[in-house]
Amino acid sequence: MVRVIKNNTSNVTVIGEVTTSTLMPLTARGERLLDALASAGGVKQPVDKMTLQLTRGAQMDALPLDVIIRDPKQNIALQPGDVITALFQPQSFTVMGATVKNDEINFEAKGISLAQALARSGGLDDSRADSRAVFVFRLEDPKALDWATPPKTTPDGKVPVIYQLNLKDPASFFVAQSFPIDNKDVLYVSNAPAADLQKFLNIVVSVIYPIVNAGSIKF
Repeated sequence: MVRVIKNNTSNVTVIGEVTTSTLMPLTARGERLLDALASAGGVKQPVDKMTLQLTRGAQMDALPLDVIIRDPKQNIALQPGDVITALFQPQSFTVMGATVKNDEINFEAKGISLAQALARSGGLDDSRADSRAVFVFRLEDPKALDWATPPKTTPDGKVPVIYQLNLKDPASFFVAQSFPIDNKDVLYVSNAPAADLQKFLNIVVSVIYPIVNAGSIKF
């Protein structure tokens, strides 16, 4: 009777933001992604901030960890030689302009929509926002869009793209729910023309008012 204690030719490597990097042997049971993660003691960072990267030969794929946990179909069977890397990749976008809060806001590895991004920034400032002029500034991969002519790219091969959303149009709310925010996006809400006029009037008043006061002083 021969019993195999350990098969050194059929292993999976687990590295990255895990408790203990490990070399996990595969058995006839058919281990899966989450089995390998458990054998390494789990991840060291919050689950919603983690991405699992699977390298198999020359192919590499990545998926947010919480998606793998929620969808059993994503918890795929492993093969000998697979390398699983647990990546801690905090993502964020910057919001500026006529919103309640201007800040750099972190979001989960699974991503958020434009509607969620606006909500996390406190929404539009009703007193000064132009709801027709919501912009997303992004450095896109050239293959992400169809171009009539080859676009100019940045030194790292990206194309500066500006997306505009008109929230005066009710249909745009459906677009906002499905439009994904990418890491390092800049979300900008323009001031309404009336708000810019009010700023100008405030400046004029602040300049004239001291002169009027000075003229009313009696010596």
